[in-house]
Amino acid sequence: MTTAWTRAVCRLLIGLALCTSHPGHATLIGTGDALRASSERGAVLQVLARADVARELQAFGIDPALARERVAALSDDEARSLAGRIHALPAGADAAGILLLVVVVALIWWAWPR
Repeated sequence: MTTAWTRAVCRLLIGLALCTSHPGHATLIGTGDALRASSERGAVLQVLARADVARELQAFGIDPALARERVAALSDDEARSLAGRIHALPAGADAAGILLLVVVVALIWWAWPR
């Protein structure tokens, strides 16, 4: 009974190992890919080096040195995603303030007595 049970468990484990194993492969990355990842990480670190960003991080209770360490620990895909999100942010003021200003000026222009 013990040998039959042992054989059944071994066969089950071998079958599961064969079904779930995935062959791995290794490839070389090009110089351009390596440089692009380091430039994107550098762009994020450059934003963290700004004085206003450091003040805001400290206002939220985050140490800027710890934030730089966390950026250095990001994977290439995470650094690329974060750099893309930073580059997509509006530069300067937000669009809602400008839109509100245009609406107020239009209302004053319309309501001005002639």
